[in-house]
Parts: sequence; structure tokens; C-alpha cells
Amino acid sequence: MPEEQNRDEGTRRVKALVDASNVAHFSEGQQARFQNIVLVVRKLMEEGYEPIVVADAALRHQIDQRDEYELRIEQGKVHQAPAGTDADYFILSFARELDSYIVSNDRFRDRAAAFPDAYDRMIRYMVVADEVVFERRNKPR
Repeated sequence: MPEEQNRDEGTRRVKALVDASNVAHFSEGQQARFQNIVLVVRKLMEEGYEPIVVADAALRHQIDQRDEYELRIEQGKVHQAPAGTDADYFILSFARELDSYIVSNDRFRDRAAAFPDAYDRMIRYMVVADEVVFERRNKPR
């Protein structure tokens, strides 16, 4: 599990890798929402995390505000997994390398053997009426 450091003393902030595709597609039946990503990043920053946004290559073709999304990629605020890469593997590997949390509702069950620590890294979320709520209870129910 990522190491927590004292945020009050100005030490480095805990990283939280945002599964942008999962977050953008949170609203079922609707086109992927760029605003969901913005809201989750804002909430993470308010709570003292350093968000790192990672998306699969397909999201740029599915997102509603393409110009804003493309601008974030150009600015380096959204990191896009290389085309043809297994996005789940890329996200899980990146999170392990950075020792970061993962903001996603994906269970990554098909990757459990290779990434047994992934469950402990997860921060689940909901976006309701443009408000974000996180769940950090990472123990099975």
C-alpha cells in the first residue's frame, strides 16, 4: 500500500493514479464525460493527493469534450497509454512503480495474480450531481 507521509509538514504528497477511462465512463448509457475527470482530479487535490491521470488510447475517440481533453494531453496533464497496450496492465504497473493509489471502480480481477497488491491501492468513487465521493475501505466485505 502506498506510504502515507505527513501532508501538514509540506513533505511530498501521496500520488493517486486516476483511471481516466473508468472515471469518464462512470455515467452509464452516456458518452464518456470529460467533466468526471476534472471533478475527480479537483477532489483529489483538495484532499492533498497528487493526481496522475492515465487513459487508454481509445478514450480520445469517446470523450465528449474532445478539444479540452486533447489540450490536457498536449499539456501533459493526461498521460495516454500507448495504442495497442493493455491499458489495465499499464495502469497497474505504473501505480506499482510510483507506489501510488489507483482511483477506479474497475476490479482488475483478470490481473489479480500479477498484481496482488492492487486491491489495497484502490480508491473507489462515485460522481453524483457533479460531486465526488471516495471510498477507501479496501477490505473485502
